[in-house]
Amino acid sequence: MLKDRLRLVLVEQARAGEPVTYRELADRLGLTPPQTIQRIAQALETLMAEDVMAGRPLLAALCVSRLQQRLPARGFFITAEALGVLTEDPEGPEARSFHEKELQRALAYYGRP
Repeated sequence: MLKDRLRLVLVEQARAGEPVTYRELADRLGLTPPQTIQRIAQALETLMAEDVMAGRPLLAALCVSRLQQRLPARGFFITAEALGVLTEDPEGPEARSFHEKELQRALAYYGRP
């Protein structure tokens, strides 16, 4: 299942200590068009729900857009709001600090022991 493969790749990425782009994830997972980025985004949203339910940091915070100043796509913030973990405006300036906090939490949680 894509979400399970994606989780493994993102945990590896956390151990590397840096974010990864949607395109890089699609390439690493061997996805081919059409809708490769959309499939990644849907799987990330599923991972986010699993992480919230399990009380873990959002592993999806490791996935960023190269076009949006190394932030996740809008869907990350909207999903975080829908899941109740982002209480500020998902399009406001607080979104950047929310992402940074979740990225650091994920790196610490999944990073090298």
